[in-house]
Amino acid sequence: MTSANSHSHASLKALLLDFNGIIINDESLHCQLLEQLLLEENLRPNREDVAAACLGRSDRACLTNLLGSRGRVVSDDYLDTLLAKKSQRYIEAMSQQDLPLYPGLDDLVFQGRAAQLKLAVVTGTMQTEVAWVLRQAGIYDHLSALVCGDDLPATGSKPAPDGYLLAIERLNQAHPGLNLTPAHCLAIEDSFAGIEAAKRAQVPVAGVAHTYPYQMIHRRADWVVDNLSELDLDWLRDYYANPRPTPSSVSSVW
Repeated sequence: MTSANSHSHASLKALLLDFNGIIINDESLHCQLLEQLLLEENLRPNREDVAAACLGRSDRACLTNLLGSRGRVVSDDYLDTLLAKKSQRYIEAMSQQDLPLYPGLDDLVFQGRAAQLKLAVVTGTMQTEVAWVLRQAGIYDHLSALVCGDDLPATGSKPAPDGYLLAIERLNQAHPGLNLTPAHCLAIEDSFAGIEAAKRAQVPVAGVAHTYPYQMIHRRADWVVDNLSELDLDWLRDYYANPRPTPSSVSSVW
């Protein structure tokens, strides 16, 4: 793992995890289900368009963008209907296979709990899908907050900071006396939109090169790892407590 930038002194109190691309490897299924919705709307899907419109962004923002770019403007109620259909199909598809969870997830959750860090998930995916996967994975009960695509308008989707700010607000509501600020958190993200959202919320971010090449993530995140299993929370907690300035041009390996 390498450090790309320095940040100010604060103790680490909370882990804020992205969902798609960090917890579960499901981007291809999302693309497939969105393409299916477009076909049913008599619109021609394009895999590159879908990926460009959706990677790191909420389902609502993604579908709004895909429909809008094809000249179709739909009501919020109709959009809700399409998103509910997609969620139902997602769960049906996932229930027929082994969950494609990323290696290292269980260990990360264990490390976080052992260090008494609060755990939250911040995602643009609909809550029905997220909660189902997290329950199947045995993680749901360990979360102190969950921010999903249902919680924000399309304009609040990553790369906007809204989801991260809402997660911090909910963690403070759930744990009076926590006094959580963005500097006390670590966001774990795989997409450019997600990293930008965390940065705009002033949350330090560890990028995981699950979706983009390591060097592309390294330019954007405070730290970067090739995969989730390389995240070392003991090292990070020490770094938060005793920040060591690292020029962005220099990489210090974990």
